[in-house]
Amino acid sequence: MEEATKLQTLVDIKPTPTISAELTAEESIKEQRIPFPFFRPLSQRKENTWIISIFVILHLIAFAASMFVNDCWANSHTQCALKSLGRFSFQPLAENPLLGPSASALDSMGALHKSYLVKGNQPWRLLTSSCLHGGVFHIIISLSSVIFVGIHLEQEFGPLRIGLIYILSALMGSLVAALFLQDRASVTSSGALFGLLGALLSGLIRNWKIYSKKFATLVLFSIILTLNTMVGLMPYVNNFSNIGGFVSGFLAGCILLFKPELGKVHRVKGFFIDYDAKNKVHQRRKFDKPVLRSVSLVIFSLVVAGVTVAVVQGVNLNKYCSWCRYIDCVPLKWWSCDDKTMPCEAMTSSEQLTLTCSGNGNFRVLPLANVSEARIQDLCYLICS
Repeated sequence: MEEATKLQTLVDIKPTPTISAELTAEESIKEQRIPFPFFRPLSQRKENTWIISIFVILHLIAFAASMFVNDCWANSHTQCALKSLGRFSFQPLAENPLLGPSASALDSMGALHKSYLVKGNQPWRLLTSSCLHGGVFHIIISLSSVIFVGIHLEQEFGPLRIGLIYILSALMGSLVAALFLQDRASVTSSGALFGLLGALLSGLIRNWKIYSKKFATLVLFSIILTLNTMVGLMPYVNNFSNIGGFVSGFLAGCILLFKPELGKVHRVKGFFIDYDAKNKVHQRRKFDKPVLRSVSLVIFSLVVAGVTVAVVQGVNLNKYCSWCRYIDCVPLKWWSCDDKTMPCEAMTSSEQLTLTCSGNGNFRVLPLANVSEARIQDLCYLICS
């Protein structure tokens, strides 16, 4: 017995150390730091981004269809940019500075146009215009921004919420654009992008304390916003849809982006907004803000209802705001932003068609064959402006 007691006293039984859950969470995030996506292989990004991919593919298909319908080689009698593309060649930069289809081709594809939407009673254009782009420059800048911002938001908040925000913003952008319509073709595809930007801003503000790299996020946000707003000042791109999409996205973000997918936090860290490890333990309690969500839902519902009723009633806000048109298009020597029908006199001979602008006397001589009435309107607008 004495030997057993002495042996027991010699054995030093050390207690099992307790590991703090908070420390483990912080250390796990620090150990799994991921470089900014520009500096890491794409193979490391395994998150599902199917909804943004679908939207991008649909936009590309719609643009290809627009160029097919445009058929510059035939309708403009080979007076095209990049003639080697044949049917898919672009209108001259003097006609479309965004390097894309003609106004009549956009009208055929469902662009917003006061004569068709209001007088022609074609409300379906509110949907189709959100799928169209004004040209190559527009689609490159817009879709690049959608991919960059959309992939982050989808990885962070999931495809269902981001897909819903994207669609709502696209529709809201078209509705707001319809309140400022003019007698020229315009597309509203950038409204969905601005909805994602609005959602990004609302998510950043709502979860401000749990994010790091906030200043870098705001800088990138400002660059993307400014660049796409400048594109919206050019012909065919409707800037009012961008405003409507941004407001819609911001309110929808306050309603829906109340809780990121916490299981994926450590894998998406460093993409665009970086989680702060110090707030890991308390983040679950800070995400849900029911009062903010409820107020945002009420405001969003009132805005949607008000804008929809105004569009149905045929309200034209340009009558009450003469300078608002400069938000959508800034006239320069390279293009015109006139909201008026351009009258032309047509003289037909055996081999050619001569169009003369009644306003300034400018004229253009064209081959007679295959000059449609819609194409004549395009040319009248061009020579009169």
